[in-house]
Amino acid sequence: MRASRAKVLHAIGGRTLLAHVLGAVSEIGGRVAVVVGPHGEDVAVAARRLVPKADIVVQRERRGTAHAVLMAKAAIARGANDILVVFADTPLIRAETLQRLRAPLARGAAVAVLGFRPADPTGYGRLVTEDGTLVAIREEKDASAAERAITLCNGGLMALNGDCALDILERIDDRNAKREFYLTDAVTIARAMGRAAVALETEEDEVRGINTQGQLAEAEGVLQQRLRAAALEAGVTMVAPETVFLSADTKLGRDVVIEPYVVFGPKVIVEDGAVIRSFCHIEGAHVGKGARIGPFARLRPGALPGDEVHVGNFVEVKEAPPEADAKRR
Repeated sequence: MRASRAKVLHAIGGRTLLAHVLGAVSEIGGRVAVVVGPHGEDVAVAARRLVPKADIVVQRERRGTAHAVLMAKAAIARGANDILVVFADTPLIRAETLQRLRAPLARGAAVAVLGFRPADPTGYGRLVTEDGTLVAIREEKDASAAERAITLCNGGLMALNGDCALDILERIDDRNAKREFYLTDAVTIARAMGRAAVALETEEDEVRGINTQGQLAEAEGVLQQRLRAAALEAGVTMVAPETVFLSADTKLGRDVVIEPYVVFGPKVIVEDGAVIRSFCHIEGAHVGKGARIGPFARLRPGALPGDEVHVGNFVEVKEAPPEADAKRR
């Protein structure tokens, strides 16, 4: 990305890409290891803030995906039921999908790979299956005509059975044109060891990677659709949902009404029955029950309009306690 900060520290829904992924991982529990690049001090600091007990390791040479995973060898060697390999630039992955990816390992599989069916599979590695088992991950340039016709593509995320994860990873070699260690080789290695590999399918959005500002904007759009749908399902009324922008941590009570063109920044709580009128911008505020905000109002961090408070049009409030708001009613 053409930006001064690390790609994974860009944000959608008021939360960094890294935070989205670590949040999904943390939901399912277990130890976390974060592999950062040679100049990734800012990413390491952010990861430590999000998961204080995480192992932070540095991949000083970029020699492929399997090489990156093996940077966390010490953490893997401590033992685990299974190992999940996820990427910090796929912020739309859900915790329930990661749980689903783990399930085949409990049934004895050595490797589980997450696949998807894009509208255009050009450029993606294909998941080659036979009789319900995963045979290989074939890069498009190496695929036969029949393999290129496969529509199930590699989403990149993988789970490895803890009882053989290190054995598989350490058998991956760099005998390829790029002289890199490819995680995708884990499938053929597992099969050569007499262990099963399986492919699971998910929607394309969940494995959507971010490499450009355009892709960042597309991911924001997908996330906003998810957040709006969840709010509507929970009993929030939105007059024009497509014009409302939420943060990943926005908390909206029941019977809240949101008029068009409202933006919620991070750390906002809106209690039951409140009405947020058009063209309001709210960040770091706690709106009380039955409050009426706007139109054209801005609530800045620390604003605490209490129950039944009315904040009129073209008003800006910052760090105002409920008592102060009550005096303005």
